[in-house]
Amino acid sequence: MNPSQMDKRKKGSAKELRLMVVGSSGPSQFQLTNAIMGKEVFSMDLTSISASVKNKGELSGRPVGVVNGPNMYDKDITHVKWRMELRRSKCLCIPGPHAFLIAFDIEKISPNDMKTPWLLKKCFGANCLKHCMVLFAYEGNLDGASLENRVKKTEWYLRELIEKYGGRFHVFKKDWRDRSQDKELLRKIELMVASLGGGHFSCRTFQMAEDSVRKEEKRLRKQRAVVIERTWNEMEQQYMSEELCFQKDVYIANVRAEIQAKAELDNGWLRTSLARGLGIGLVVGAVIGAIFGSIEGVGGMVLFGFIGGAVGGSAGGTAQVAIKHMENRVTPPARLNFNSIFINRFFAVPRT
Repeated sequence: MNPSQMDKRKKGSAKELRLMVVGSSGPSQFQLTNAIMGKEVFSMDLTSISASVKNKGELSGRPVGVVNGPNMYDKDITHVKWRMELRRSKCLCIPGPHAFLIAFDIEKISPNDMKTPWLLKKCFGANCLKHCMVLFAYEGNLDGASLENRVKKTEWYLRELIEKYGGRFHVFKKDWRDRSQDKELLRKIELMVASLGGGHFSCRTFQMAEDSVRKEEKRLRKQRAVVIERTWNEMEQQYMSEELCFQKDVYIANVRAEIQAKAELDNGWLRTSLARGLGIGLVVGAVIGAIFGSIEGVGGMVLFGFIGGAVGGSAGGTAQVAIKHMENRVTPPARLNFNSIFINRFFAVPRT
């Protein structure tokens, strides 16, 4: 990396790296996020999260966005919830991650860990493995070079694991306060991204996620058009010339970031996933109710099946009503003047 590139990075002009951190089980992926962010985003003893989350920060001066979802073999949430959070993690990482970082504890490799490449391909597509790097977490004052040598030459199962990811790996300390490992980790990630042409990973579901987020952003912009126009007009009364332009830019940037964050966490694609999950609850509830009712004969099957279906269906129906309400709650302003039209155009988000 030449000096001019380093200068650009110091000025904050470097492109943000989107990183999706994935764990099989346990705390490794959360410890890795702490190490990347240089702070305790997740408590050290955390082993599971119920909802996907994105954090922004810097890794050795490079802007990064780090997305965490529930562990791939998480027993604390239902399969339906896990699939919904898989979708949400994709929405948080649109238009796609530059790298998948697969975190393991170097001392606790399990049979499930060895199967993660298969599950990753199932979730993201076969080509995702080209964008993956294995991250081994270790504890204490061990020597990183000797650990890398152990992975490459001593432990056959570690070597077999990284070979499934093209041989790309890195070891990191669980102590996020140690920043000595940042530069080498970033170098390896950038090298992998560069070897793939410098772009990000994408697939059909990431494209669906991006389309849904952009659609939701448009809906939210329409919802807030009147407030934005009023604030815009108030600024024109308070500020003049360059100060006015500055205040408008700050306001627009804040609103755009807020709208994007809301759209990534809640959009039509995610609401559809929720409705389907609750719809399954209706069917399962009816079947289970019928099974219990069979003890009482045909009449019991009908009665308990109805009760079970009603319980599941009430949840599904509530979700559908809520979704319908959310879709219809936006009423476009009856009249749009030049200012509001300009604002809407200003908010148009180009695809990256």
